[in-house]
Amino acid sequence: MDSAMASQMPAEITATDALAEVTAGTLLLDVREPAEWDRGHSPLAISLPMSELQARLDEVPENTRVLVVCHSGQRSARVTAALNEAGYTASNVIGGMVAWEQAGGVLVAAAGDNPRVD
Repeated sequence: MDSAMASQMPAEITATDALAEVTAGTLLLDVREPAEWDRGHSPLAISLPMSELQARLDEVPENTRVLVVCHSGQRSARVTAALNEAGYTASNVIGGMVAWEQAGGVLVAAAGDNPRVD
């Protein structure tokens, strides 16, 4: 792979490493839609659906590392690339919330429901 192609690939982080970083204070940005968030999300995350990213980009703190997560890592890879292109320092959580849960990440749900990622 040439360097131009490598620079276009989003940075990635494993769910296990992401869990450690988020626990230590790194921002976890959950880009899933509200219904997905309501079913189960990390209590350490902030919600900013991918569909609202452009309109709400000013809510993403500048000059801080951002870990981006979705259900399985596809949408978050696109958001990670867009954030990095806009000057942010972002990494995609490989495997998304599915991997986050498997790595032992805590989940909470809206309205006291049993949290789940599906």
